[in-house]
Amino acid sequence: MKFQLAINLERVDDTIDMQEVAKHTLEMVQIADQNNFHIVWAAEHHALEMTIAPNPFQILAWWGTNTDKIRLGTAVVAAPYWHPIRLAGEAAFTDLITNGRLEFGIGSGAYQREFDRMQPGLKQTDGWRYMQETLPVIKELWKGDYEHAGEFWSFPTSTSVPKPLQKPHPPLWVAARSPITYDYAIKNDCNVMCWPFTRSHSEAELYKRLFEEALEKHGASRRPTFALMRHTAVYADKKEEDVPIRAIQRVLGQFENLYKNLGDVSNGFPKQIPLESLENREEFNPDMLRENLMFGTPDTVIKKLKKYENLGVDEFIYYASMGLGMADQKKSLQLFCSEVMPAFK
Repeated sequence: MKFQLAINLERVDDTIDMQEVAKHTLEMVQIADQNNFHIVWAAEHHALEMTIAPNPFQILAWWGTNTDKIRLGTAVVAAPYWHPIRLAGEAAFTDLITNGRLEFGIGSGAYQREFDRMQPGLKQTDGWRYMQETLPVIKELWKGDYEHAGEFWSFPTSTSVPKPLQKPHPPLWVAARSPITYDYAIKNDCNVMCWPFTRSHSEAELYKRLFEEALEKHGASRRPTFALMRHTAVYADKKEEDVPIRAIQRVLGQFENLYKNLGDVSNGFPKQIPLESLENREEFNPDMLRENLMFGTPDTVIKKLKKYENLGVDEFIYYASMGLGMADQKKSLQLFCSEVMPAFK
């Protein structure tokens, strides 16, 4: 099993210094690079302090300049926010200046709040239609001259300048959950990343089954990579487990606000729904979080990862961003590298 890192620049409130956040995030990426993580992922989000990522290609260029070999991925660019010509060019330029380290992940966008500002009038639930049109267009632009007349985008003959350094193009990734996205990924020769959120192991089993069914239905010239992401916190002593539990509950309360588009966001900070109003919700239950997320001592985390390895997960995505303090984030990643990863060599 290989390992990947997903990390955002994040602030839970305005007392946290932005330069310190940037410094910390880069140090986390460098730890991953030095310990042979395969890929690090940058997201795309807008006007939200909990995920500070207005342009993932800028983030990857920054990380690429300060690392040696870790591959650099977008997880994910939101297709509805990008004109295909611009997206093809920015991705190719990033591949060029990072010496062919780009992994190109594309998705449909996450929050209606962002859609209301980036693509007013578009429903988040329709974002996947942009993704399905955009990716084949990008691949054609990377090849050479191409004219397009589609449902959402139309333009006369154009191309990507520059072209990607990797041939025929950087590895492609799709964030998949529903059967339609698994079918799309396999038909378009994409690797798959999935995220069961806080749900149980059975959700991971469902995603793996959808992946295998799509492979059987459509065939493939190669077997794509199947990667799975979980929020991760490793601690030396079980007595420390309440710290990440409280952090993830706070962030989940903010996510609840965004997913329901409640509008309670002040200067980029989503208002957290009070935890007492969430205590009886299964997805916020501390015991459930402790069991389902990649939380635990090194031995516990190894046992959890072995279950995913036995399921057929090719690469595990260590999701570091969940409002945990910077010192605790770094300590967790260092423990993961020194005590967990050797069990998978």
